[in-house]
Amino acid sequence: MSKLRVNAFTLSLDGYGAGPDQDLQNPLGIGGQSLHKWVVGTRTFRKMVLGAEGGTTDINEAFAARSFENLGAWILGRNMFGPIRGEWPDDNWKGWWGDNPPYHVPVFVLTHHKRASLTMEGGTTFHFVTDGIHSTLEQAKSAAGGKDVRVGGGVSTIRQYLQEKLIDEMHLAISPVLLGRGENLFAGLDMPKLGYQCIEQVATELATHVIIKRA
Repeated sequence: MSKLRVNAFTLSLDGYGAGPDQDLQNPLGIGGQSLHKWVVGTRTFRKMVLGAEGGTTDINEAFAARSFENLGAWILGRNMFGPIRGEWPDDNWKGWWGDNPPYHVPVFVLTHHKRASLTMEGGTTFHFVTDGIHSTLEQAKSAAGGKDVRVGGGVSTIRQYLQEKLIDEMHLAISPVLLGRGENLFAGLDMPKLGYQCIEQVATELATHVIIKRA
């Protein structure tokens, strides 16, 4: 049965998934880049994102590799697709990743503003959905063909699906970094009341990996 998953989503020790003041020069917000040291050296990241060989084969790599298993579609918030706000001025912006994004399956982008679907190299097609998280999930599951759907972020998008108890499983990587400000994943959320519990944790030098499931 298809699951809705969050994988390899990195938080600071104080719960922030991105730093403050996100813009074109700082897509992860000020200080946000420091969260992801655990993954950038892994074999999976180098292959899927950079198109490069080599990389670590440790516990961090194992979690990175798991994050791409059995995926049929992705859901992204608009900020994860790009820095543009409001109406799309044109179709020139095609994402942060160049002509061949690392998804290779249909990607559904939550937005309030219509835009035609965008087909990229490598099997990635971005679909822009304007009628809410439930419709987006329905479309993503249909496109996934029985495989899982991954919510890639950002924080606001994950929070919306958590509040509706729609996420089945989350893998969070807690980085030993304090950001102080930004987007906090858990602020105001009563996770036990929503039915979630921690079932696994594994610590490395660069991150503590936590698996949370809905009972």
